Amino acid sequence: MFRTFSPKTIAPPAATYVHGLEVPPNARLLFVAGQTGMRPDGSVPGSIEEQSDQVWKNISAILTEGGMGIGDLIKVTSFVTKAENLKKYGAVRDKYLRDHRPTTTLLVVSGLARQEYLVEVEAIAAKV
Repeated sequence: MFRTFSPKTIAPPAATYVHGLEVPPNARLLFVAGQTGMRPDGSVPGSIEEQSDQVWKNISAILTEGGMGIGDLIKVTSFVTKAENLKKYGAVRDKYLRDHRPTTTLLVVSGLARQEYLVEVEAIAAKV
C-alpha cells in the first residue's frame, strides 16, 4: 500500500520506523492531534508506562473512529519529557505498532502543557 524508503547509503533506522514513506494518490488523510496519557475520566496516571499505554489507546480510538487502524499510520511524532523514559516509552509504542513501520520523530522536551504529562504523541494516518 505505502512505498517505504530506507536507503542503504544512510544509517539504518535506529528503532521501529522507516526513513521515508510515499502515500499513493487520492489517499484519505487523518491528522491526530497530540495525545497525552489522560484517561477518559480526566485522570492522569503517574508512570511513563501507563501514560504511554493511554496515549496509544487514545490514538487507536481516534483511528478506529476514522475508519483506520495502526497499520494506516504514516507519521508519528513523540515528545517525551525525560531521556531516561525513552526505552519504557519505546516498549509500549512497539507493542502497538508491532511490525508496522511509519516514519517517526522522537524528541526529548523540557515540558508539556501540564506538568504531570510525561509523553505526548501526534500522528498522521492515510487510507487508500
